[in-house]
Amino acid sequence: MADIIKDSSTRIKTGLVLIIAMVIVGYIDSFFIMWLLFGTMLMISISESKKLFALKSDSIYVYTALLWFAAYFHTNPEDLIFIVAIGYASQLAYKKTLDKKMFLPLLYPTASFLFLLSLYSEYGVMTLLWLLVIVAGADTGAYFVGKSIGKTQFCETSPNKTIEGVIGGVVTAGILGTIFAHDNLSFVMAIVISVIVAFASVFGDLFESYLKREAGVKDSGNILPGHGGILDRTDGYLFGAIVMLVLLRIVM
Repeated sequence: MADIIKDSSTRIKTGLVLIIAMVIVGYIDSFFIMWLLFGTMLMISISESKKLFALKSDSIYVYTALLWFAAYFHTNPEDLIFIVAIGYASQLAYKKTLDKKMFLPLLYPTASFLFLLSLYSEYGVMTLLWLLVIVAGADTGAYFVGKSIGKTQFCETSPNKTIEGVIGGVVTAGILGTIFAHDNLSFVMAIVISVIVAFASVFGDLFESYLKREAGVKDSGNILPGHGGILDRTDGYLFGAIVMLVLLRIVM
């Protein structure tokens, strides 16, 4: 019992520090600082994904760092995913020495961080706040609804998730997301995007759970006391950011 209370206290303290840090970065609203923050999170996530994917090659750090450096100057950073993928494929075909698992961190989490950077670059810091509210709303709603009335298991990958909880989370995210939605969107479109992004975040969390089960680990890392690793805290955002950017480009 004492360990649970201690872990909860640590989790809350870490959460407060993260919230304060996000408020400060959001208030400054600098592309360079946001690029630097996302880049730092990405490099830590690469270290965590190496463990999840059982990737041994350290050259992934060099390739990722070069890609992120180029992303600072490129108008559509997510395009760079394909350039690096072509580079990997060319090296694999020419030398036959490249570990095929190198492609996996390129898709998860690198691609998602590039979409996050594009989301900020194109639609501003308030859109990142909107994404934050949606994912946090989906998580919080799913937790409380699941605990109170959840009975039907959502899937085998995450036994604690219930269909009732997922629905409750999506509804919560839809309501809160509509309040914080982009000003240029209609009320209906704000609800639609919020709900779709919330669903995407649920499967982002589910995918991270799947990877951890496959790797036989509880958390992706331990850099965040009480929370685990960067991927443990950003899994919903990594799926949600991609879906939100695509949807906003369609409707705006």
